[in-house]
Amino acid sequence: MGGGIAGLALAARLDPARFEVTVTEQRYGLPTVGTSLAMWPAAQRALGDLGILDAVREASPVIDGMTVRAASGRAWTSAQATGLIGVSRVDLIRLLDGAVPGSVRRVSGRLDVVRPGPAGLVVGADGVHSAVRRSCWGARSGARPTRYLAVRGVAPGSLWRGHTGEYWGRGQLFGIGPAAAGTNWYAAFRTGAGQGSLDVAAVLAETRARYAGYAPGIRDVLAAAVPETTLVQRIWTTPPLGRYVRSRVALLGDAAHAMTPNLGRGACEALVDAVTLAALLNTRPVDEALSAYNRARHLRTQALRWASSAVMRLALAERGQPVRDALLGLASPGPGSRSDGASESGPGRK
Repeated sequence: MGGGIAGLALAARLDPARFEVTVTEQRYGLPTVGTSLAMWPAAQRALGDLGILDAVREASPVIDGMTVRAASGRAWTSAQATGLIGVSRVDLIRLLDGAVPGSVRRVSGRLDVVRPGPAGLVVGADGVHSAVRRSCWGARSGARPTRYLAVRGVAPGSLWRGHTGEYWGRGQLFGIGPAAAGTNWYAAFRTGAGQGSLDVAAVLAETRARYAGYAPGIRDVLAAAVPETTLVQRIWTTPPLGRYVRSRVALLGDAAHAMTPNLGRGACEALVDAVTLAALLNTRPVDEALSAYNRARHLRTQALRWASSAVMRLALAERGQPVRDALLGLASPGPGSRSDGASESGPGRK
């Protein structure tokens, strides 16, 4: 298993009296940069099972709700949230790592091919580019790049106040929210499908140029953003899998169901995968536990994967953007309801 969210959660929850656990990670070590991850109720219950929910809450701001806006800043629609928190990936990994018992063996190294043996259990919690999935499910299960780039970061200060929400333009979106260290922000836009390295400073400069005509709150956040606290990644997904278990091999998290980030459920479902599998393995024979895990998690996560892709297509609409904006505008409070004083002109209103 890997040393990310799903792998650490599983390692922390497995009964050390029943299992000898080894975590293999290509580059073992805690991350130093990471933006906020929304923790929905099911994920918070998983954190409670892991014994770190209180610590996560202490390190995380409350997310009151979600507002979808035009690129100008006009609010289209809002939904309130109760008990939703946003934890930094850095804090979450640190707390999960601290929950792993000392009996767990840590190994650093790259695994390109994984062959399960006749005894034991192999768990692929090794991310969207999972070597376990590729080795045991075949080449057709390889990760697929989308056309979109994700740029995320944390800016200093409470720049999010009065500007929270997600701004939908033509083929690009921008999100602003609170973070423990200031203001959490993220952007997504279409680029070429190249797989080469991405220079953070160059992409950040491109992002500022792309959103120069958006709401003032976005421009303020990007003006404060710096490469040292910014992440740039292409958005990858996994193809639909018929099951997450083969023989004594199981997939968790992004290795099983990597999805676009538009529902904010990837980290949540990885945690739920891990505690579900651990609870079953701790109390049932291995083969029975694996079958039950697949039944419990497969259909739900595949449905979320599909729904997240559908939201991405809506949020990043290009040809259909004017129709989308017109329909969402019908649900808005009215042309005078704006939190940032932006005009009705701009890249989101055509």
